[in-house]
Amino acid sequence: MRAGEVIVYPTETFYGLGADAFAPAALERIFAIKGRDAAKAIALIAHDSAAAFAVAREVPQSARKLARAFWPGPLTLVMPARDGLPAALIGPDGGVGVRVSSHPVARALAQGLGRAITATSANRSGAAPARTIAEARSSLQAAVKIFVEGGTLTGGAPSTIVQCDSTGWRLLRAGAIRIDEVEAALSNGAGR
Repeated sequence: MRAGEVIVYPTETFYGLGADAFAPAALERIFAIKGRDAAKAIALIAHDSAAAFAVAREVPQSARKLARAFWPGPLTLVMPARDGLPAALIGPDGGVGVRVSSHPVARALAQGLGRAITATSANRSGAAPARTIAEARSSLQAAVKIFVEGGTLTGGAPSTIVQCDSTGWRLLRAGAIRIDEVEAALSNGAGR
């Protein structure tokens, strides 16, 4: 990843396409590999909450509560993006999505790189996300040369995506963490 390569690696949900999130050429490769619409922002995985919050301009209290309740785990928080992030990481509303994965390989990769890595699923856009290396290879063909084996992943649902900003919070994508769990964590600070 330091050399600008894109890899396939395991997360707590599905296999992901990983690259240095701050390398514009690597981000362009991800869009090309996936056949993804360039208007869709790429989410990130950080090794801990401090690294995750470092990509945000501000960290709303709702984001801090949800991070305490569900990180590491399959919750992506979208917060106002800090200045200087590559455009490919910023959504149309100015937010950046990041999570702290509960998979030790995903966290180790981000920690080893020293900053957040990309966390988009390892498949062509529109195809089913990969639960095995074989599924990722089949979908991506020879576009990626480095695959980090993590066995058969649980799959199921992708990460839940919640946007947190100064106006409050809202669910952007239902996923592995149910909305009632999110609401409970925000109302009383409890989580899983």
